Amino acid sequence: MKTYQDSLGQKPIEFVRNAINDYKSSEFYAWARAGDAYVTQQNTTIMTYRKWLYTMTGKAVPDNYSANHKCATNFFNRFCTQLNQYLLRNGVNFEDSNTKDKLGGDDFDRKIKKAGKASLWGIVSYCFWNRDHLEVFNSLEFVPIWDEETGALRAGIKFWQIDDRKPLRATYYEEDGYTEYIWDKGEGREFAPKKSYVQIVRISDFNGTEIIDGKNYPTFPIVPMWSNPHHVSELMGLKEEIDAFDLIRSGFANDLDDVSQIYWILENAGGMGDLDLARFIERLRTVHSINLDDGVKAEAHTLEVPYNARESYLTRLENDLYRDAMIVNMEAVSAGNTTATAILASYEPQDDKADEFQDCVTETINGILELLGIEDTPTFTRSRIINELEVTQMVLSSAQYLDDETILKKLPFISASEVDDILGRMEKEEMERFDGQGEETDGQEVETDGIQGQENLQESE
Repeated sequence: MKTYQDSLGQKPIEFVRNAINDYKSSEFYAWARAGDAYVTQQNTTIMTYRKWLYTMTGKAVPDNYSANHKCATNFFNRFCTQLNQYLLRNGVNFEDSNTKDKLGGDDFDRKIKKAGKASLWGIVSYCFWNRDHLEVFNSLEFVPIWDEETGALRAGIKFWQIDDRKPLRATYYEEDGYTEYIWDKGEGREFAPKKSYVQIVRISDFNGTEIIDGKNYPTFPIVPMWSNPHHVSELMGLKEEIDAFDLIRSGFANDLDDVSQIYWILENAGGMGDLDLARFIERLRTVHSINLDDGVKAEAHTLEVPYNARESYLTRLENDLYRDAMIVNMEAVSAGNTTATAILASYEPQDDKADEFQDCVTETINGILELLGIEDTPTFTRSRIINELEVTQMVLSSAQYLDDETILKKLPFISASEVDDILGRMEKEEMERFDGQGEETDGQEVETDGIQGQENLQESE
């Protein structure tokens, strides 16, 4: 792939086109395409699988007669979605409540979640801070331009093309602005000149909207989000197991389809040709009876496909997939009345994997905060299946040793976003109750003083 040093001394339009071509032919891009196929349940191995027949001479010809079901599983999409939701379903939390508003509020949570899912299937995604909101690019539409010396992301190219007959569009993002290019019928030209990332405009009734100035960020405004610290595809190592599961399940379906019909064996009917045999089957299907010549016998046979071995191996493959992906099998966790301790133990591998993913997400968010000059620390509330009754009883049994905020945060049915509101209402109710008691006490003291004063007056007289 092209690097930042390759761009020095070249015409930008030539460098952009060459960088796109090199990137699309790289192994990195091939893994990203495979991840996109498997996450959309278009598993490439089973979808391109063809059945063949071999002649007496060994020549292979396509088998267009037997069943060829292609059952693609959804394992990879399930793994990516489950890990992403496990970490990011409840959004990103910050120490300063104003930080989330500066980043766009709930929209920031949605974009980070989108970036997380894109990185899990595509190795890496890219978060572009566009003045006041976040935009996300996946690895199939963005060419990273890395620095050979520091390894930092110094530039990038977002490209898109509907199909080969349509123009190719590209936006070249650099540290000092971005430029748009277009290639139509093989000829490239600058579509829009370089612009600053932050543009200052003036709006008037006479001139309308006009750009009067612009400025850029202190660093490159696109931050990568990796799926793991190894910078490799999450599909690597799982692809072969998924393919084996698809092939076995599809082969089982093919066998069931091929032997689902009744086979007839005719004795003393050697003179019947293929056309006669076809008419025999057709008559059985229509009138369900047929006349046979003397001496001719017809026997119906069915085949039973062995399935125990396949079912056992499919179950083993499924367990291996969950174990190798380090993802919790929710069907096993949710089955029966599982204790909190057992649930916590089953989440241990997924927690280990989520820790690595969280480090990557945190690094990306820290890069965005640094870009905007915000000092804060992102935290996450993981979403998991729990025994709510057992956890609630445990928290309430320890309530006398905990403060209100800790109790609310530990209760499983209260989200982190609700804690501040509940604490605020509790404080308000406490203040109102205190004020009411104070007013009632003051009234009693005034009444007592009046009685005492009256008694003293009578004694004086």
